[in-house]
Amino acid sequence: MSAPLIRELDHYVLLEPARPQQLLSAAETLDWLAAHLDRLDPLPSDLAALPDSRARAERLLETACELELTPGEVVQWFAIRLEPPGATGDPVS
Repeated sequence: MSAPLIRELDHYVLLEPARPQQLLSAAETLDWLAAHLDRLDPLPSDLAALPDSRARAERLLETACELELTPGEVVQWFAIRLEPPGATGDPVS
């Protein structure tokens, strides 16, 4: 199970082979994962029993940070915290 702090983060960096990194909201990351899980055959065994692609994407987001789409093609995502300017106590210029 992931750390509680991770669930508070609402943005992710998505890394795909041969593509620029993407900065996505949590909802966009779930949508991206669900769409790719819909095309994945076979599904990873720990996700196959879940009722739909959204539930599978949520489970994957909570428990992993990478998914092999095809042999050798692995995507990764990492939770990040975006802080508004001045949130760290530094003056805003």
